Amino acid sequence: MKKYIIGSVALAILFFSACSEKLEVTPPNNITDAQIAELLASGDTEKIKIVMGSMANNMPLLFNNAGGTGSGVADMYYTNQGLDVNRSLEGNDMILGDQEGLNSLWGAIEYQLGDFINAANGKNVTYWNYAWYCITTANQMLNYLTDEVVSNNNFLKDCKARGLVVRAYAYNYLMENYQDAYMQGGNNKLGIMLYDTFNPNQENKPRASSAETYQFIKNDLTTAITLLQGAGIGYTPDLADIDLGVANFLLARVAVWTGDWPTAITACNSILSNYPTLMSEAQYGGKNTGTVSDPVFLPESNGFLNNAQNPEVILGFPLGQANTHFTTYMNCFGVGNGGVSRAYKRIDNRLYEKIADDDYRKDCFMLDAFGNYTYPGTNTVAFIPSYTNSKFAATHGLGSTDKINVGASTAFYMRTSEVLLMKAEAEAQGVSEDAAKTTLNILLAARTKNGSTTLTCDNYPGMAGLSALQMVQLQTRIELWGEGGREFYNNKRWNIPVDRASSSNHVTKTTYPVSRMTLDIPENEILYNPLAVQN
Repeated sequence: MKKYIIGSVALAILFFSACSEKLEVTPPNNITDAQIAELLASGDTEKIKIVMGSMANNMPLLFNNAGGTGSGVADMYYTNQGLDVNRSLEGNDMILGDQEGLNSLWGAIEYQLGDFINAANGKNVTYWNYAWYCITTANQMLNYLTDEVVSNNNFLKDCKARGLVVRAYAYNYLMENYQDAYMQGGNNKLGIMLYDTFNPNQENKPRASSAETYQFIKNDLTTAITLLQGAGIGYTPDLADIDLGVANFLLARVAVWTGDWPTAITACNSILSNYPTLMSEAQYGGKNTGTVSDPVFLPESNGFLNNAQNPEVILGFPLGQANTHFTTYMNCFGVGNGGVSRAYKRIDNRLYEKIADDDYRKDCFMLDAFGNYTYPGTNTVAFIPSYTNSKFAATHGLGSTDKINVGASTAFYMRTSEVLLMKAEAEAQGVSEDAAKTTLNILLAARTKNGSTTLTCDNYPGMAGLSALQMVQLQTRIELWGEGGREFYNNKRWNIPVDRASSSNHVTKTTYPVSRMTLDIPENEILYNPLAVQN
């Protein structure tokens, strides 16, 4: 029985609608696998680019996804950005709101550290669905791109590399969520069932081991890097594509998770040689150019909201294409779930106090309460409390003078500072403390306030007496605050539990063990795959 192309080739269908007569193919929605294979085998460059180009162009968008988590889910579970914010709320460093009893806030269950790991819980399955959506979409394209078909065709090498990078990203995402950290005992446990082809009728597979799963992920990434290099695609100026920067970033992330320090350092060095520039003080976070009573935080100058002001971006998306759920949740001046609803995202005072006074990242948080703010279009006045972040603050939309359009921004998913931190961590673990501190000093120098004595590992007040690894951990928490759920995943692999008891401003002073940070395999997988074994 012929299989018809759906889902990942939706964009291709649009091309065929206009070009079916020219290409002499069957009308839209009746394009079979055999016809795709025939077109690929034809050697006709124009036809190949139309057939595969739309599928390949869809691959980067999976990093900037909305809707892949399943239908009918609540707002914060609808997009991968929302899932990342939820993870950030399940740690030590981010606070939700400013008073008890705000259970109606988006993210309240996560912040209160309620059940989010149970197999039957909808807060669990959305992470599973998102990753498998990415894997399935990648495999649908990769089915056509055998080694024989790709051969010496540089365009098809690029296409295949994109699919492999997305599949590796998604499998790593599953491992970060559904198994204990590799260096904390997860290496001897089960990984994920490995599917390298798309076939709705293929047999169910059991879970591979963690070691096998990570080998699969690394193989995809190293193969993708070889294909990109073979196709002459290096570090491209287009932030929204999958290039060597994206592939090496993911390889470095997998390498530090699995303790492969040499691979991490090599991948980071490759990226840093092409993305050496860090954001300046002027570009880092929101700045009030208005008054106390009438604040103006323009996203145009904020590198976290405007990629044109962020030289660090390795993967990001422009205004209009960018998913803006993250901005909605994190912006205290927004009319969404980060502002008017009082779902403010605030920093734990304990971390704030560790940031040096001469470190301009400290200015990304309001030590004093901002006070009352009238939200545009609502006539609602709400009180913005102390320690609220201005890192992602904007009173206007990017390219707009209308405060109603406050959520408009670009989006980024990978940046240089994290690469420096991964390199420093790998050096602290596998080279020497001095090497790690030398790398960390690059970041600290860039984060020193203009006119102040350059910050270093040796004079940074909050790092006195720390080992190099502890210094990296602290600076990672500061630099990546609120970004990508990184604190949650780092807590898992560094074996750091949630303990808010000594915080003076956490609303919920909960403790939570690392052993409870690993999600159960979702109920549906256990029910419908008889070979699936629960954690």
